[in-house]
Amino acid sequence: MKVVMASDHAGFDLKKTLVEKVRAAGHEVIDVGTNSTDPVDYPDYAARLAAEILAGRCERGILLCGSGIGASVAANKIPGIRAGNCEDHYSSHQGVEHDDMNVLVLGGRIIGPMPAEEMCLAFLAARFTGEPRHLRRLEKVRAIEKDPLAVVRTARS
Repeated sequence: MKVVMASDHAGFDLKKTLVEKVRAAGHEVIDVGTNSTDPVDYPDYAARLAAEILAGRCERGILLCGSGIGASVAANKIPGIRAGNCEDHYSSHQGVEHDDMNVLVLGGRIIGPMPAEEMCLAFLAARFTGEPRHLRRLEKVRAIEKDPLAVVRTARS
């Protein structure tokens, strides 16, 4: 699988390790930065990662920042990106199987290298089940992306 990876400065060290592990597992990795621990802004790297997925150049992405929260918030603002900030093995694959998650977000200051590697490999091995209940929910997420205010108005009634 072709995978895009990105991080801010706080996720850089873990990203370096994970790029090697994901490549060793047979995946092609496109690393869109950052390339050092010099301070940068995580929304810039969430956007770079999303651009690769939305253009069809990569199927999935792995995004890191210090906690995983900021990068997850930024990535999820981009229509077509379904990013999950995961801190356990189960969520890393279940997010794909049930929610068609296409970006795994990790906190470089939260997750150690071994659990992070296992989570990345579980994420990349997982497949969306396509079960009717999951498809129905995914369509509702897409409706929110298309017109968030219409969904809010409907929810109020």
